[in-house]
Amino acid sequence: MNKVLISACLLGRRVRYDGKALTVAQETLQQWLEEGRVVSVCPEVDAGLPIPRPPAEIAFGDGASVLVGSSSVVAKTGVDVSDYFLKGAKLALELCREHEIHVAILTEASPSCGSSVIHDGTFSAVKKAGQGVTTALLRQHGVTVFNQYQLEEAQDALLNL
Repeated sequence: MNKVLISACLLGRRVRYDGKALTVAQETLQQWLEEGRVVSVCPEVDAGLPIPRPPAEIAFGDGASVLVGSSSVVAKTGVDVSDYFLKGAKLALELCREHEIHVAILTEASPSCGSSVIHDGTFSAVKKAGQGVTTALLRQHGVTVFNQYQLEEAQDALLNL
């Protein structure tokens, strides 16, 4: 049975920067949980960041540029938290390898997990096209990443593995 990596906040865990969850209640997800397919991850918390924590955004780039060191993840306090985001991405990749995961559902707009949009780095609620650090690393290693609005597409990808 093919497993799927899913952001912990989408599963109801209160791990987001603000101490809240972003629970997704959808039949497909419930089915995966019942089948034992779900592997939960919160790259930021798994890497050691606290709950709650200051919001963070990628300055001058996206997750791919953080991976190569040409941009940073910065907390609203001005502290560079890139090392935590890189560590969290590597831990997520280890989970994928350990469980032979090829499909992930990660939280859109997150500096770790965004798959098509992220915040623009100005802490002004403006979003731009881009991917988070974890998404970028997983994609570099062949994991197909979807967001919480693409569960049916993810289901199709799982069926076609």
